[in-house]
Amino acid sequence: MRFMVIVKANRDTEAGQMPSTDMLAAMGKFNEEMAKAGVIEAGEGLHPTVKGARVKYASGAAGVTRGPFKLTSDLIAGFWLIKTASLDEAISWMKRAPFEPGAEIEIRQVFAVEDFGEALTPELREQEERTRAYAAKK
Repeated sequence: MRFMVIVKANRDTEAGQMPSTDMLAAMGKFNEEMAKAGVIEAGEGLHPTVKGARVKYASGAAGVTRGPFKLTSDLIAGFWLIKTASLDEAISWMKRAPFEPGAEIEIRQVFAVEDFGEALTPELREQEERTRAYAAKK
């Protein structure tokens, strides 16, 4: 199973405050442990929302709002994409992440091709496979 681990933003991340050397070292060690165990597929921090935008779709048009955005619980400061046997295993790994007190993450399972059932026709499945193969070459 694949899981997206969403790291919630806070005042420091939204202010563009970079982690300390100690935090970077601890996070690097944690990421290395996950890599050696074959768990991590990707993981990155995100710039604050002042450098971002939101696109909202309505009535065939797309409206754009540039950041910064008000600090709410839906803002994201970073992510991991991990692969584990279960949600419990994902939770076990993330409980070891070296975050400061008050930090919050969210763990969400990523849909797999088979989750879409009959709606994913053979033609759509082939298209998905072509897209993934193309992306893997980049």
